[in-house]
Amino acid sequence: MNENITVRKYTDSDINEMISIWNEIVEEGIAFPQEECLNHISGKKFFSEQSYCGVAVNDNNRVVGMYILHPNNVGRCGHLCNASYAVASSERGKHIGEKLVSDCIKQAKEIGFGVLQFNAVVATNIHARHLYERLGFKQLGTIPKGFRMKNGIYEDICPYFIEL
Repeated sequence: MNENITVRKYTDSDINEMISIWNEIVEEGIAFPQEECLNHISGKKFFSEQSYCGVAVNDNNRVVGMYILHPNNVGRCGHLCNASYAVASSERGKHIGEKLVSDCIKQAKEIGFGVLQFNAVVATNIHARHLYERLGFKQLGTIPKGFRMKNGIYEDICPYFIEL
């Protein structure tokens, strides 16, 4: 189904497609905490400030998914990292997310992080939660009404982590 999808480090030529995919998730308002969309200038700066950005590309080298990886904290907790994943709506259901998360785990280890932690997985994001659990992540609990959906309703969030 997705045998022709590869994940690699992003390049400047990927930025416009990355911004488009990122903004699609922001505009959906059901997964990312951000409310402001990126433009070319803010997007280029945002992606360059991450510890690592990976992109999933198809045979035509078109970006169909992406992730950002960065520290989750500083100092004595600086070994904890965090990531966000986005797959173009037209490409969902093809297991691209699994490739992105698996690559992210590999990159986080190579960078030297010790734990990958997700602070705010929306409880209703069942596909992501099943993927994380299948890959060995553990749920830390539930934070009631921790995420405000685009429609104003509050949903629970479920933090997850995996030791690297």
